[in-house]
Amino acid sequence: MAPEMQKSSMFIEENGDFRKNLDDDGREKRSGTWLTASAHIITAVIGSGVLSLAWAIAQLGWVAGPAVLMAFSFITYFTSTLLADCYRAPDPVHGKRNYTYMDVVRAYLGGRKVQLCGLAQYANLVGVTIGYTITASISMVAVKRSNCFHKHGHHVKCQVSNYPFMVIFACIQIILSQIPNFHKLSWLSILAAIMSFAYSSIGVGLSIAKVAGGGHARTTLTGVTVGVDVSGSEKVWRTFQAIGDIAFAYAFSTVLVEIQDTLKSSPPENKSMKRATSVGVSTTTLFYVLCGVVGYAAFGNDAPGNFLTGFGFYEPFWLIDFANVCIAVHLIGAYQVFAQPLFGFIEGKCSRHWPDSKFITSEHAIDVPFYGVYYLNFFRLVWRTLYVIVTAVLAMIFPFFNDFLGLIGAGSFWPLTVYFPIEMHIAQAKIPKYSFRWTWLKILSWACLIVSLIAAAGSVQGLIQSLKEFKPFQIRDNE
Repeated sequence: MAPEMQKSSMFIEENGDFRKNLDDDGREKRSGTWLTASAHIITAVIGSGVLSLAWAIAQLGWVAGPAVLMAFSFITYFTSTLLADCYRAPDPVHGKRNYTYMDVVRAYLGGRKVQLCGLAQYANLVGVTIGYTITASISMVAVKRSNCFHKHGHHVKCQVSNYPFMVIFACIQIILSQIPNFHKLSWLSILAAIMSFAYSSIGVGLSIAKVAGGGHARTTLTGVTVGVDVSGSEKVWRTFQAIGDIAFAYAFSTVLVEIQDTLKSSPPENKSMKRATSVGVSTTTLFYVLCGVVGYAAFGNDAPGNFLTGFGFYEPFWLIDFANVCIAVHLIGAYQVFAQPLFGFIEGKCSRHWPDSKFITSEHAIDVPFYGVYYLNFFRLVWRTLYVIVTAVLAMIFPFFNDFLGLIGAGSFWPLTVYFPIEMHIAQAKIPKYSFRWTWLKILSWACLIVSLIAAAGSVQGLIQSLKEFKPFQIRDNE
């Protein structure tokens, strides 16, 4: 009898310890803090798009450019805090957890809006991963061309294919894609965030050096001048594209709920997430203003689409090489931040559909040197590898995909960053229809819809121009 009681008490003790390692929803205890969430946000937000902000400011000028930057910084912060309060439902502190953006929309709005949310979110995530494959390869090519110019002189053509670098990027992603979930990703996000600070700082430093060197660049209050820099129609299309570029440069709502789901429950997740959002968005705004404004001061109305290439791949070649390596490393991490929610969505759906399939659900413990025990899942290995290969092949077939990404950004910015957070906040706070708060929230939503539509028009025009010159698998002149 005594040994049985001893066994029973040991089981209770072990079971008690096991429960201590679980959260209120029965899942493994979350360990994320506002600091790791800030790193995830910075990695997701400060994409290589920061390098095109000097071009965007050049289209809008000294008045509208910084004003649009600040306006979208505020809008993104405001709507993100509304979304952070919706992670739990119906109460933001004690309610039931929602693990994905679709779950949040299902809890507060339901109906067809859940499918609309899923379509906008996952199309955006797929688009971003393809776009990052292209952009990372461009940065790797830039390093090789820079070294070629330095070695053989600036008169040499130094034409380099992007495709081998896309293959290298894909091979790295196949390995990193075996990171099981978002919760294990914080180290990669912190590394990527450091990289984004590094290349942004180098860009700003080189711009300041160019301005201090006395090189005169023509800048204006209203940006590129009609009849001098561009035609009237070009000015309109470029203005549309610039506003869209700035609006989408801040958006991280596609991964906000998944980031919040990594946070520990004390202090409350919505409180930690709001702090992380404040740090992430304000840090991003600082870098955006510096890169945009200082870059415009350096290059004026002739600011290039990527202001690191504006230094002509010339001197100091080692510093520009380092900046481009930082971009590539940052995009390696950012790819995972955007891919993990998609991986989780497909794997969750398959395990619910085929719960008895050992191929989908069983985990195999493998002892990995210098790492410890890694749990291998064959379905995860096969599906994630196939996904990375498909995105790499699409990047090779459609090298102008970044124009298409602008269109995807326009299609997902309004519903995910503005419409759903506002509608869910109205439902959660039970704001009366036609009240003052309800009215100005709706005005904000409609204004952002107009921004999305004009940005979409600008992207379509850019896409038509790219399609005219399109030849698949052609080695493009990178000069």
